[in-house]
Amino acid sequence: MTEENKNLEALAQEYDASQIQVLEGLEAVRMRPGMYIGSTSKEGLHHLVWEIVDNSIDEALAGFASQIDVFIEPDNSITVVDDGRGIPVDIQEKTGRPAVETVFTVLHAGGKFGGGGYKVSGGLHGVGSSVVNALSTQLDVRVHKNGQIHYQEYRRGVVVDDLEVIGKTDRTGTTVHFTPDPEIFTETTEYDFFKLAKRIQELAFLNKGLKISISDKREGHEQRKDFHYEGGITSYVEYINENKDVIFEHPIYTDGEMDGISVEVAMQYTTGYHETVMSFANNIHTHEGGTHEQGFRTALTRVVNDYARSNNILKEKDDNLTGEDVREGLTAVISVKHPNPQFEGQTKTKLGNSEVVKITNRLFSDAFQRFLLENPQTARKIVEKGILASKARIAAKRAREVTRKKSGLEISNLPGKLADCSSNNAEMNELFIVEGDSAGGSAKSGRNREYQAILPIRGKILNVEKATMDKILANEEIRSLFTAMGTGFGADFDVSKARYQKLVIMTDADVDGAHIRTLLLTLIYRFMRPVLEAGYVYIAQPPIYGVKVGSEIKEYIQPGADQETQLQEALARYTVGRSKPTVQRYKGLGEMDDHQLWETTMDPERRLMARVSVDDAAEADKIFDMLMGDKVEPRREFIEENAVYSTLDI
Repeated sequence: MTEENKNLEALAQEYDASQIQVLEGLEAVRMRPGMYIGSTSKEGLHHLVWEIVDNSIDEALAGFASQIDVFIEPDNSITVVDDGRGIPVDIQEKTGRPAVETVFTVLHAGGKFGGGGYKVSGGLHGVGSSVVNALSTQLDVRVHKNGQIHYQEYRRGVVVDDLEVIGKTDRTGTTVHFTPDPEIFTETTEYDFFKLAKRIQELAFLNKGLKISISDKREGHEQRKDFHYEGGITSYVEYINENKDVIFEHPIYTDGEMDGISVEVAMQYTTGYHETVMSFANNIHTHEGGTHEQGFRTALTRVVNDYARSNNILKEKDDNLTGEDVREGLTAVISVKHPNPQFEGQTKTKLGNSEVVKITNRLFSDAFQRFLLENPQTARKIVEKGILASKARIAAKRAREVTRKKSGLEISNLPGKLADCSSNNAEMNELFIVEGDSAGGSAKSGRNREYQAILPIRGKILNVEKATMDKILANEEIRSLFTAMGTGFGADFDVSKARYQKLVIMTDADVDGAHIRTLLLTLIYRFMRPVLEAGYVYIAQPPIYGVKVGSEIKEYIQPGADQETQLQEALARYTVGRSKPTVQRYKGLGEMDDHQLWETTMDPERRLMARVSVDDAAEADKIFDMLMGDKVEPRREFIEENAVYSTLDI
């Protein structure tokens, strides 16, 4: 036997039962937390709250809870209180321990596995409570039930003492208090009030009549928000369309149930050009859509066309309206409750249950047909809006063909103003959109030509919030960006074809620069949103001051609330006797030479950039419409509330 074979045989013999590791209880959760909550970053930290809140929401869905209160405690721990039935405290037959202890210490234990406890539920289906317990340094639960308060405490998932009665009560419900474990959440254990508040508001919209609040008890941050919407998802549509002109006053609302699956749809048309369709399954936001959206879209297109034909608004010679036509200007929220939802897609936010297509289609079709017959004036407005959209789509198609012939929207015909990089590695490549030829010249000279590309734009691009697709495609600056990115646009958009995985907006730190930045972000949000969702969009943070000693710049000061303090501290640092440093104020990127622009704004080792993300699509939709839409009053109110008044340096 060769030496190599002997070694292989020895290795084979070494692999025996003693090497098989069995993780007891909740050890597996602590060993691989990402498997249970997605990550141990800020997202995972906030996910802990949703797992406990989801249990309270399930009580509300079952008809037993009407009030949920969430508290961020002064030490960044979380308390969730509900007025449901209270987790059972009697002995669970299989474990021989109180049911509440089983729920918090055993994976896949709960009332959501066909035992009759819940008809539908969100969250991790019984995994949630025990996972939160495992990932907390301390967790305690108080159950108000049968006139008594039952209490139990755990440390990192391990029971401290047996369940005990600590008092009397005249209410029912559950109170859970937990402290996230810094050994697990190494990035941060600090909760973001506004992130929690946005999701809690969303849950209030999705659960008609539910009262839910969030309170921040941390020193200096004390605040509270209460949410309660008797209109449910109808109120959600009204909230999204708050600053928009609508073509009929009250949203259309339909609901129904079939085979144990309930479907709710609320929708309203605006005079704008953008579609906002948001879908949910068991309160989980299905960002990637799924079978409920598919059923809704198919039904919407068919019913509008059938109505238009039967009422002779569309003539025999006319083509049918497409789905894209009938959804222009539409705001819709679709919410389904399913006893056994199946999620798929890259981020598990796409509903996959095939039967939901037919059920959503049928329930929505019947109700929407009835609405159109009962409201002929509104029905005609909807159809006429679709016909206008169809004409604009045909005009945009012609403009696209002309554009392709003239300058090309293909990768093979990149815009002449683009200074491209030499690398073909999209993961490494960066595209800087630079305001003006002067800054563009400095950026082209100062960049790393291997992986940094520069696209200068002149002046302010078209405001796409107020423009049809044919006008958008006729704009040279916008065409250049679409072409340079290589992703296509509209229905043809494919984020996997992006030539750069960093798209950096680099504008001056003044009012005009801010306006150009907002115009670009509006374009990206409306027509290149997958790039934004993939985390490819950044905003450069060029310095506002340079502190000079003689001719040498010693320190740069970035813009921010404390920029003046930073400047004074830097000046004090470099003051020696009578020798005082001077200050260079950068009013624009064009005032920096190529070396300065590289070391302050483009060098990956030293630059400061802010990544743009969209945590809340509905809120983003409202903000872009308010900032860039037709209504002046909401924009003026926003400016008055948020303006910071200062002396202008002109």
